[in-house]
Amino acid sequence: MQRISAVPLDTSDEAVAALFSAIRAKMGGVPNIMRTMAQSPAALEAYLGISGALANGRFSAPQRELISLAAAGENSCDYCASAHTALGKMAGLEHADMHQVVTGGDLAGSNGAIVTMVRKIVSRQGVISDAEIDAFYLAGFDEGHLVELIAATAMNIFTNYFNHIAATEIDFPVVSTKAA
Repeated sequence: MQRISAVPLDTSDEAVAALFSAIRAKMGGVPNIMRTMAQSPAALEAYLGISGALANGRFSAPQRELISLAAAGENSCDYCASAHTALGKMAGLEHADMHQVVTGGDLAGSNGAIVTMVRKIVSRQGVISDAEIDAFYLAGFDEGHLVELIAATAMNIFTNYFNHIAATEIDFPVVSTKAA
């Protein structure tokens, strides 16, 4: 059972109704996480703002989904694993790769470097060695990518923790972060 209630879609709160309308226009619906986050319109607006800004950043849509999946897996957030598996599929990611990332497996190449760095940021609370940063750069990324990766990881930590605390009801096909 959810510990923070989802705001009804027919809310009379004009600010929240406007946010819901914008989300609906972009996504075709309002996911439970956003309805629940709407208990604080400021928090929902902050999330939408950083998410929107990062969508215009340097990482492709599939790479952004890998970032979200890696954070979800590292933080054992089944809501985010479920949501980002659905979004990853729409972005063109292979199911096997997404499953690998969510359950702690490795990927090759530059996408593997992204996943590895996200996991290190999450598991070590941002304490990363020079050698690990150099390895990220050697995979084809630069300082701008690293800054953006830190921002995207922080945003995902927020949603992972939010879902843990709120016990958000999963409204996507359920994906477990536990290895099968």
